[in-house]
Amino acid sequence: MATEYTPTAMMDRDSRSNRYYRNAVERHWDPGEIDLERDVENLLTYIDGAEAYDQESWYGTLNGIAKFGAGEDAVTEDLAPLGAVLDDIDDQLFLTTQMYEEAKHADFFDRYWREVVWTVEDELGWERSDPRHERWFNEPYIELFDRNRKAQFRLLDDDTPENRAKAYCHYHLTVEGILAQTGYYGMQTSYGGEFEDLPHLPGLVQGFTKIRSDEGRHVGFGMNQLKKLIAEGVDPELIQDTVDELVPLVQGITEDDRFQPDDPEERPGLEDGKLAAYAVEKHTDRMQQITDAAAEIPDVDELVALEDDD
Repeated sequence: MATEYTPTAMMDRDSRSNRYYRNAVERHWDPGEIDLERDVENLLTYIDGAEAYDQESWYGTLNGIAKFGAGEDAVTEDLAPLGAVLDDIDDQLFLTTQMYEEAKHADFFDRYWREVVWTVEDELGWERSDPRHERWFNEPYIELFDRNRKAQFRLLDDDTPENRAKAYCHYHLTVEGILAQTGYYGMQTSYGGEFEDLPHLPGLVQGFTKIRSDEGRHVGFGMNQLKKLIAEGVDPELIQDTVDELVPLVQGITEDDRFQPDDPEERPGLEDGKLAAYAVEKHTDRMQQITDAAAEIPDVDELVALEDDD
């Protein structure tokens, strides 16, 4: 016997999920419109003027970009199970925008590798590098994304409030809320023109800024979902314990120094410990906002605020 059709409830225009959805629509951007020509010019100038800069040094420059590109590909694929189990129309609306935005992020990094990285390598007569080569991905990176994938696909077989909480903890809180946001901060700062011993890459920074804004909204959605799950009976300690298990993997990724000089004083960019401190601050703030019933999750405009909006 066929299942009887039940019409979906109307949207709740005042819900956080619906406001996040509308915000995503209103802040649309196209990764194909970001100008990348100056990045090519600045990289060639930087490499030409750098002493003892070889292809291994080049891999150090590419390391973070490769990690982000592969990570965006992975999360674009892994978000589908959550979309399959959500039953609230406003949550579904938001998630369609998130899946679309994750695809745009993957598009941006693919374009950057093709139009910037390969162009520079062709100009220098170097062999074109592979953005999916195993050299970029250390064990903590692989383990974190494997765990995230398992947490998402578990929902298809066992969709419980606890498993939903774990899925949000893996994806929205850890991969996006701690790892990605910390990485974007590091890359924007490093290649924003602040350091003379690093190239200024305005196209890359603009892409990071747009993506970081999108993911602020994604993180806010996950935080709100977790706060609702706690109100409905999920133990806050489950959330704390799940994220605590994943944080060491994040640290192992952000502190991946395989392509850096052995002497910390010779490493360009942010001082040692800056990224770790930023990650801890973000993690602490978000856990307090989720688990404290009296604490408010930031409004969507604050979550997506871009530095150049000020």
